[in-house]
Amino acid sequence: MIRYTLKCDDGHEFESWFPSSASYDTQRGRGLVTCPTCNSAQVDKAVMAPSVARTDKGGPAQEPAAESGSALAGAPVGGPAVEGTPVPMMARPDGELRTLMRQLRDHIVANSDYVGDSFADLARKMHDGEIEHRPIRGEATVDEVKALHEDEVEIFPLPVLPEDRN
Repeated sequence: MIRYTLKCDDGHEFESWFPSSASYDTQRGRGLVTCPTCNSAQVDKAVMAPSVARTDKGGPAQEPAAESGSALAGAPVGGPAVEGTPVPMMARPDGELRTLMRQLRDHIVANSDYVGDSFADLARKMHDGEIEHRPIRGEATVDEVKALHEDEVEIFPLPVLPEDRN
């Protein structure tokens, strides 16, 4: 396994593990590698120090200390590094935000009707007063969404988290 430090086009740094360098290249090319903070697929490898085996002790070298601002530094959030302690893959605020987004999504799904491809048509009819208003969710093409926004029909996408795409 290879651990890469990655950076999105908005400057967010994060780490991810890949079975091989080729696997990273394939996943990135397919748009599967996304920033956990802003969901951007414009991700590149960040400059990182290599992990080199020590010759004097026979074990792995100490990794250089990560930047103090990094939530992925070798210490758990809120405490010093302890050998054998799992290192969080994301900072606590990021995890809390994802939890809130998942709760919002679950609430919307539980309290709305799924209308599939009829979403744009039904949303427009509700906006125009042709049918009674009710909470709906469904599918719409990019062109349909643009037209709804141009006509000031109030719609918004459901939050999608990176793990929803896997």
